[in-house]
Amino acid sequence: MAPAPKSARRVAMDLLARREHSLAELRAKLGERAFDAAEIDTALAELAREGLADESRFIGAFVASRIRKGHGPIRIRAELRERGIGDEAIEDGLAGARDWNAAARDVRQRRFGAGVPQDFRERARQSRFLEYRGFTAGQVRAAVDDEAD
Repeated sequence: MAPAPKSARRVAMDLLARREHSLAELRAKLGERAFDAAEIDTALAELAREGLADESRFIGAFVASRIRKGHGPIRIRAELRERGIGDEAIEDGLAGARDWNAAARDVRQRRFGAGVPQDFRERARQSRFLEYRGFTAGQVRAAVDDEAD
């Protein structure tokens, strides 16, 4: 006897047990598993109502994870947009998350050491690295010049 197929709710709960997901991510993953749209909408509405799928909790966990990885606000914002999070929710999640100048300085020091770059070539290399990580020009300048806040 074959096992009964899992419901959309059950699959979504299995996904949420591994890590937080945005509602858009859950919708996409359930769609890939060939659940119909009505079943997906019902399951996600129930999970959101019960507090099992929470966008703000997802954003908080995601931002904290990316900060630990040394990513800046530009990159975090772009990754959240890719995951279907709206601009207003992103700004709420990033507001007060971290002193970004200090974060850029910490990332630069972990990668290149405590001393500030002395020549133009090294400054440019470190600046490109921080820009790739998603820090703004002002944050990069503060980190490379090692300005105090």
